[in-house]
Amino acid sequence: MPREIRRLRAGSLACAARLGELTAVFVLNARPLVFGIALLLAGPALAQAPVPPEKVKQLFELLDDSSVKAWVAEQRNQAARSTGAPAKAEASPADASSDAAAAPGQMNTMASSMLDRIKHHIEAIVRTLPSLPGQFARVREKTMEDMSSRGSAGVLLLIAIFIAAGVALTWATYRLTRPFRLWIIAQPKDTPIGRAKKIGGRTLYSSLLIVSFALGSAGAFMLFDWPMLIREIVLTFLMAAVVTAGVRMYLAAMLVPSFMQVENAFEVRALPVTNETADHWFYWLPRIVGVFASFAAAFILLPGLGIDRDGMMVLSVGADFVLLVLLLLAVWRRPRTRRDDGHGHTAATWLLTAYFVALFLERIAGLYTWFWFTLAAFVLPFAIVLTQRGVNFVLRPGSEDAGRPTIPAVTIAVIDRGIRMILILAAAYLLARVWGLDMQAMRDSDTTTTLILRGLINVMVIALAADFGWSIIKALIERKLGIETPHAVIGEEDVPTLDPQQARLRTLLPIIQNILLAVIVVMAVLMMLASVGIQIGPLIAGAGVVGVAVGFGAQTIVKDVISGVFYLLDDAFRVGEYISSGSYRGTVESFSLRSVKLRHHRGPLFTIPFGELGAVQNQSRDWVTDKFNITVGYDTDIDFARKLIKRIGLELAEDPEFKNWVIEPIKMQGVQEFGEYGIVLRVKVTTRPGGAFAMKGRFFLRLRQAFKEQGIELPFPTVHVEGLQIPHGQENAPVEITPELKMAVAQSHANRRRRKASTTE
Repeated sequence: MPREIRRLRAGSLACAARLGELTAVFVLNARPLVFGIALLLAGPALAQAPVPPEKVKQLFELLDDSSVKAWVAEQRNQAARSTGAPAKAEASPADASSDAAAAPGQMNTMASSMLDRIKHHIEAIVRTLPSLPGQFARVREKTMEDMSSRGSAGVLLLIAIFIAAGVALTWATYRLTRPFRLWIIAQPKDTPIGRAKKIGGRTLYSSLLIVSFALGSAGAFMLFDWPMLIREIVLTFLMAAVVTAGVRMYLAAMLVPSFMQVENAFEVRALPVTNETADHWFYWLPRIVGVFASFAAAFILLPGLGIDRDGMMVLSVGADFVLLVLLLLAVWRRPRTRRDDGHGHTAATWLLTAYFVALFLERIAGLYTWFWFTLAAFVLPFAIVLTQRGVNFVLRPGSEDAGRPTIPAVTIAVIDRGIRMILILAAAYLLARVWGLDMQAMRDSDTTTTLILRGLINVMVIALAADFGWSIIKALIERKLGIETPHAVIGEEDVPTLDPQQARLRTLLPIIQNILLAVIVVMAVLMMLASVGIQIGPLIAGAGVVGVAVGFGAQTIVKDVISGVFYLLDDAFRVGEYISSGSYRGTVESFSLRSVKLRHHRGPLFTIPFGELGAVQNQSRDWVTDKFNITVGYDTDIDFARKLIKRIGLELAEDPEFKNWVIEPIKMQGVQEFGEYGIVLRVKVTTRPGGAFAMKGRFFLRLRQAFKEQGIELPFPTVHVEGLQIPHGQENAPVEITPELKMAVAQSHANRRRRKASTTE
């Protein structure tokens, strides 16, 4: 507990220091634009450019409106259709050939029109530059009437005072919420639920601090009665400060930078980033957002102060350049990864540089539609990948000390795909708003453009729904499969036995997964085609005809597939079981729609079509009875040998190594036959599949030792040679194999066979 108190005290001091720095950052972010505007207001007009009449300006602005341009183009097309329809009805072949060449001409016209728009946009920027001092002079004359008692310094002082008030209320909230911080610290970081609670608690705590800062700054400012212009300026920049503070606090909650002095900060972050990377982006992103928010606040105010549209366009170029410089500095100063050599820069750095420069050039050229599309084309995939990594990192399995708790895969899939769907729909909505698309008008309109856009929207929704459904199905199946090897049930003595239910699931679920994937893909494709106006009825009918033709031409494949279905319905075998069929035998490894893979115990892998499998002998189901023979000498007491075999069988049945395998212990069934050199005894044992092999080896060792101790002979083949005299004292001496000895042995075998044949007759 004292360590936590010291940590909290150090955190409090660090937070106080950072809050002080935050005040300075807010003032520095908000001050340049206001100070620059104040200088322009206070200074004399450097030049007074002639301003066109108001009606002419209104006409130019009206002609630049995209809706007016679209209406004019539609009127021209209608006029062309009304005047050119009869002529086309009587057109000659030469005219038809000229119409065929119209498409490239239209593309050239579109390209030329785009170049003209870029040229006019740049010319407007250049033409407006000399008039900016005059516009700022008019702004000065207009604003001095409302700010006669307060100058630019007074406005800056008000902003600084209320930012300080927001920081003070934030500090008070920080001091009063100590129990909540202790609760966040107490959450375990070695479990997924604990990490999720930590990140959620820090996010909620950051939201509480942001609300406190907003109430202490903008809320306190609104309690007083101010002149209208001062109210708008101060309140707008205070909101920019709130946005900057929010980004900073949320980044602190997600990245956990080094100033928070958290032990093992990597484990409690929302993203798998290093300490250097977290500190770098925590330093740069709030500053970039702060500058952007300051520019946005200024651009909200300037049109109301008298800056026209062209002037705002020129100012936006300068603001875009400042943001470009900040972004490039953040990219080029980011920490190097292991793939870097420490001297050069990666390809990602150069690609990001080219991307930001391209965005800047699109803004300068006035290609705002392309700008938003280019921005979304990078930001959306980046956000999706970042979200997926964050979800998988936070919800990863726990540590060994905590028992490795896990989150269900279905929950992770729902969270990941849900966030992805929200991001895609939000991006589509923002692009539609930026491009000026009216959903209600698109629904009521029947033009080609609206039909295509409606079809694309429907395709996107169908693809998202199919992806969401498939991710849930896949997660459910993977959760059922569980592990890469067949699941084992641990008994009392930790002897693994095959779980039939798990083996059954591992047999059927991969096939069901492939079938469901095919069904989802086919249904999604058909729904997409129907959404864009394509009639899918003929496609389905044609697919049916093709299916019948393929069925007749591929009867063997159809036979294999149908046979496999019936094998699985009969539960003839499962993954992990040892089966034999004809000349094939082995352990079932996997299935497909038409074949099964068997791994032979010597290593070869057989891929057998179901149609060629035939009758299957399953040697891994329920129980196995193994019978084998033991030969003893003719002078052995059979009843005594039976008792020895039974005793050894009972001992092995009670052995912890074999206890859970044995169903019936080893015992003697009786005398099998009289062999050539001994009496053959029949022995039987019943075990679970796979349990008899090791136990038989142990049984033979113990039986040999017991027979040896009791003087029971285990006979082996011998040859008795008649007429061979061995000198006295050399009975145990090595015998030299001579031709005469070989002839005597052969003659002895021949006589023995003749006696056996005569006895049989």
